[in-house]
Amino acid sequence: MKKYAIAGTGNRGLYMYGKPLVSKYTDVAELVGLYDINTKRAKVFAEKLGRQIPVFEDFNDLLDVAKPDTIIVTTQDAFHHEYIIKSLQKGCDVITEKPMTTDEFKCNEILKTERETGKKVTVTFNCRFMPFLLEIKKLMMQDIIGDITAVHFEWLLDQVHGADYFRRWHSIKECSGGLQIHKATHHFDIINWLIDDEPRIVNAFGSLRYYGSNNPFKGKFCFNCEHKESCKFYIDKMKDDFFKEFYYNNMDMDGYAPNFCVYRKEINIEDTLSVNVRYSKGAVMSYTLTAYSPYEGYKINISGTKGRLEIENYAGKYLPEPFKQVRHFDEQHNMTIIEIEEGRGSHGGGDSVLLDVLFNEITQDPYNQQAGSRAGAMSAGIGIAVNNSMKEEKQIKIKDILWELEVN
Repeated sequence: MKKYAIAGTGNRGLYMYGKPLVSKYTDVAELVGLYDINTKRAKVFAEKLGRQIPVFEDFNDLLDVAKPDTIIVTTQDAFHHEYIIKSLQKGCDVITEKPMTTDEFKCNEILKTERETGKKVTVTFNCRFMPFLLEIKKLMMQDIIGDITAVHFEWLLDQVHGADYFRRWHSIKECSGGLQIHKATHHFDIINWLIDDEPRIVNAFGSLRYYGSNNPFKGKFCFNCEHKESCKFYIDKMKDDFFKEFYYNNMDMDGYAPNFCVYRKEINIEDTLSVNVRYSKGAVMSYTLTAYSPYEGYKINISGTKGRLEIENYAGKYLPEPFKQVRHFDEQHNMTIIEIEEGRGSHGGGDSVLLDVLFNEITQDPYNQQAGSRAGAMSAGIGIAVNNSMKEEKQIKIKDILWELEVN
């Protein structure tokens, strides 16, 4: 039986890893310790598990006393590297939430430490495990559109889901790297995985056009804001018992509660992004992200030398029900609509499958769904290159930012 510990006791850590570890996987896994910079929240986390799980005030103590085999990292993105590196150096394997990290220096240090210690970093790209996207991968592996030449990927976040990122720590680039790293790391990995290729050159533009200081309503938190009667983004989180117990009652330790004003001046991430990527085999990708759309969803168009796949997945108030469709165009210009069932459960059914692979240590991987540090670096690397490209106003070569990897 393997021993696991969790660094970062937020909402994702609780529901994705904590609860399943103490309920579904008790025959193969033991949760032996918890750590968070907010010890009070970590203790509430332990209470919600209904088990006597030790809470450590120092991460080094957790490693030395609990002696886990594997550390699960679910902290803020910008601090992933600290816990990954310390864990590897102590002889632990690491399972980390995406993104693996947020800048090139942290990323290369992770890669270097993993190589030196011989331990393993796994990045949890749950989109690879969504039944819907897995069927797309199977189609791609059948070579139905030939050599990939071009990809267009549009991702839309609506004014509920999209706004949530601006209520939380993700809205500070020093914590998340921006949506191009925290959110789009999923999207970049989807394309890397679907077309079985790696990025080489990135060019990007982005801006903050909707949230942040783009409105006269400005507070710090919704729950004590003077504009609550007139701001359309006001949410009364004080009616949420989980919010009060898990976050509000523990704010005295770190000042954090995911109920920040979406218009506060401190916000410094982009809500509008346009990215171009050239891949090693010659394919090009255009990617856009809009975080304030009237509806939610995505469109992926993949063109090849023998045809084209068009993938659409949308949901919103204007639709009587969610719309999902895959269209295949062959060389004779025939169109076929491919029916694919949606998975059940969180994140399109991907989370539960991913957990089974992780904790049951399934090694068979015919569709290359299990992602290690290289995949994590290639995905985060696009987002890192996006930030560098916007800052330096030039295209960025992946080999210049991932120097610990062999990149042609």
